[in-house]
Amino acid sequence: MDRNTLIGILLIGVIFIGYSYYNNNKLEKAYDKEINVADSLFVADNYTEAILAYRKAQSYQPRNQYPQKQITEINNIMGLYDDQSSVEDSLQGDTSSGQAGSGETGSELPVSADVKMQNDSELESRYGAFSGAASGEDKFITMENDLVRLVFSNKGGRLYSAELKEYHTYDTLPLILFEGDSTIFGFQFFTRDNHAIETNELYFTPLTDRDYILVEDQPGSFSMRLEAGEGKYIEYTYSLKPDAYMLDLDFKVVGLEDIMARNISSLDLSWEIYMPQQEKGRTNEDNYSGIKFRYFQDEVDGSRSRGGKDVEEFEISTKIQWLAFKDQFFSSVLVADEPFLNAWTQSTKTPESERYLRHMQAKFSVPYNDEPDAVYKMHFYLGPNHYKTLKQYDIELEKLVYLGNNIIRIINEYVIIQLFAWLSKFIGNYGLIILLLTVIIKMFLFPLTFKSYLSQAKMKVLKPQIDAINEKFPKKEDAMKKQQATMALYKKAGVSPLGGCLPMVLQMPILFAMFRFFPGSIELRQQSFLWAKDLSTYDSILKLPWDLPMYGDHISLFTLLMTVSTILTMKINSPSQAGSSQMPGMKGMMYMMPVMFMLILNNYSAGLTYYYFLANLITFGQNMLSKQFVNEEEILKKLEANKKKPVRKSKWQQRLESAAKQKGYTPPRKKK
Repeated sequence: MDRNTLIGILLIGVIFIGYSYYNNNKLEKAYDKEINVADSLFVADNYTEAILAYRKAQSYQPRNQYPQKQITEINNIMGLYDDQSSVEDSLQGDTSSGQAGSGETGSELPVSADVKMQNDSELESRYGAFSGAASGEDKFITMENDLVRLVFSNKGGRLYSAELKEYHTYDTLPLILFEGDSTIFGFQFFTRDNHAIETNELYFTPLTDRDYILVEDQPGSFSMRLEAGEGKYIEYTYSLKPDAYMLDLDFKVVGLEDIMARNISSLDLSWEIYMPQQEKGRTNEDNYSGIKFRYFQDEVDGSRSRGGKDVEEFEISTKIQWLAFKDQFFSSVLVADEPFLNAWTQSTKTPESERYLRHMQAKFSVPYNDEPDAVYKMHFYLGPNHYKTLKQYDIELEKLVYLGNNIIRIINEYVIIQLFAWLSKFIGNYGLIILLLTVIIKMFLFPLTFKSYLSQAKMKVLKPQIDAINEKFPKKEDAMKKQQATMALYKKAGVSPLGGCLPMVLQMPILFAMFRFFPGSIELRQQSFLWAKDLSTYDSILKLPWDLPMYGDHISLFTLLMTVSTILTMKINSPSQAGSSQMPGMKGMMYMMPVMFMLILNNYSAGLTYYYFLANLITFGQNMLSKQFVNEEEILKKLEANKKKPVRKSKWQQRLESAAKQKGYTPPRKKK
């Protein structure tokens, strides 16, 4: 290992340590800021806001016990107490899964405190007009069609769990987007007599006797009502269509104009879920998980693909149409007909949990008009990140499938996806589809590949003359003269030193498009080919006894084949690279790049590395074919003939000389 390599490794280590320190310091400052706010609210007896602030502080430092202790103290002061484990205790380990509807959480998730009071006077003091809904018996209603199975709880009137029936996790378990008592969906507001109401804590009354609704030919629906007196209530009406991933929710407020606090223009809506791990590669799946949202009548924003931040937060001060908790291949999206006024959202990694990737939470401002009868329409999209399925809703949900930006996304949307879908109509094996896709793309790019090979052949026949120039100017101080002589030779022979690079550069958008397409393509999910059991994740042929930095704890055969084929292709083509002796370090750099890609792509989609491997083989075959049509002796004769011809001036140079002559300028003649 030379000195430069050692210095490079040390610099990478310093940067990594520095970034870790910066990130931890940033989280600590955010935690301190929220704790100061929460403590101030606590001292001022503003308990409801204090709880929210303590929860926000806890999201920055989940292992810190202080926020939860303060929340418990506030519950005691307000007459509340927990009958189940705290948030921290419930995240320490897995519990046996229970069946939805039994009253058990069936997961390792934190369990919401079940609000209990000593007597009716305390209920009245805490909830006012809504005190009658403060206690009750847990009931569950299941509604399903061919695609989804949804379970609703009367506590909070919320969606309790969402299962996608056509999909399974990597370990063949039912694919559930979220579930359990930790799921929060509810409104917060103050009444006119200053009671803080959280609908997620209260019991709704189902307006149906059925606990199971099967949606087949006609849409199915049911309602749950939160009573606040005669003719005064909040009502949720859920509707589901056959063969649909979209669940409709009508939020109705009736007769509460004399109960709600005066002069309010919005209601706060909280939505929280714990996102389970669905795929084999946890790290890779987490890199594609995050939050996305669309500004009202504007662009989509949110988490960057492969951002991988432990905590990511967005403060959205303008109207938004929808917000999504996005996984690699599935999403839970809340869509509003009338846009939310603003929102705050956060995604927090849960490393202490083996089953769950992230805790996702969002708070919205829902517009509210002080009317006797008001209805607000919202929708839940609970389904796969499938491009054509999402695009049919015409609200840019297809942006949940990350396909790159600008020209990269255009190539994926209008070429790769369409070609992939067309091939899928005739072929059921996705390994063969990728093979045909690669062949079609390489055939389309063959003119550029041939032009690149021809340019390399020209450089190869000029190599002896380049070597002669190098011998003529061996000293470092003559580097400028050597460069000028080399460029003069290229110009006389009519050869561009970039002639081989330009066709390769023009192919780069296709390579980057594939880099974006395969990891996010749900079509490849759990599709096997050869030794790869799932083309959407890595193909492990050997489990390592340790986890290597960057590389991982396994060996991916397609990644290994891609690397070997890349190095062999470079080695075969390297003799044609003229002037390589000028920069001896470049040869080592050429071989280092494939090794770096091997480290990076070892945890990527097997479909991606399989495509790159096929592309290398086809490129090698095209070069062998091109070799049959390229005669190096004829090329040399043509280049020598070009050197005897007068050098043609470019159009730009001709224009400059023409403009100079018009101004009366005559260039000086060379002395004989």
